[in-house]
Parts: sequence; structure tokens; C-alpha cells
Amino acid sequence: MKQTKKLILSAMFLALGLVLPFFTGQIREIGNKLLPMHIPVLLCGFLCGPQYGLLVGFITPLLRSLLFSMPPLPRAIGMAFELATYGAVTGLLYRKLPKSKARIYISLLIAMVAGRLVWGIVSILIYGIEGSAFTWQMFAGGAFLNAIPGIVVQIILIPVLMLALEKARYQES
Repeated sequence: MKQTKKLILSAMFLALGLVLPFFTGQIREIGNKLLPMHIPVLLCGFLCGPQYGLLVGFITPLLRSLLFSMPPLPRAIGMAFELATYGAVTGLLYRKLPKSKARIYISLLIAMVAGRLVWGIVSILIYGIEGSAFTWQMFAGGAFLNAIPGIVVQIILIPVLMLALEKARYQES
């Protein structure tokens, strides 16, 4: 894919990452559970590659925090590292794994786990600097339990979109 096309797609994914939370953000608990910023970042990693996925993932929560004060800045920093990991890992694994339908799921699941681990590590550092504790319960709740609806949406939606795009690309050729 040409660099210009990747740049345009990345800008579109960044814009989606800024806009999608407005659809769920009116009720904070729903937005926190559906993880709307994650979907465009994951797709960016798959479609544009690890460098673009990393950049879009890192920039999206920070820019959204600066423009709209959501997520709040300390939380946006942890999310920036988490989403950057999603974009980089999906892009890298999708390109390195043997071509099969399974590579989409493998790339997605590994990226989701890696991103949550990075979020946990960064959160420990941020909470430590603030002088408060980041407990195992906070990690489990934030990374997995509260995020179950969003995780389910990602596991269903991302592979469906990627398989459809792969099929469309194949038929284009």
C-alpha cells in the first residue's frame, strides 16, 4: 500500500477515534465498557502497519484529552501507551504470521493482551508518581472485567471487517 494511502487511512482512523466516543460518551459507564477508541486503532494497525498503528494509537487518547478533556489527562497517558501497543502489535503480527484467517484472531488477541499489560505497567508508574496505589483489583477491573462488552465487540467486529476487506482486496486483483 502506498504511503499516501496509509497516511490518509491513518488520518481517518484518528478522526474516528476522536468521534466514536461521542456515541457512547454521554453515559460514561457505557463508553468505558465499549472501548470505542480501540476499534479504529486496531484497524489502523491491521491495514496501515505497525508504525501507523503505533502513532495513531498513541496520539488518539492524548489529542482527545486535549480537545475534549476526555479521557482525563492522567488516564489518557496510560491509554496512549495501551492503544499504541494495540496498533503496533496488530500491524506487526498481521504482516509476520502466515497468511490465514487465524492470523487475524491471533494478532488481535495477542495485541489486546499486550496492550492491557502495557496499560497496567504505565498505570502503576502514573499512580506511583501521584502517590497512590494501583492494585490488582484496579488492574483486573480496568483491563478485563469492566471491559468485557468492548472486548466482545472487538473480537467479533474486527475479524469480520478484516475478512471482508481481505475478500474485497482479493476480488479487486
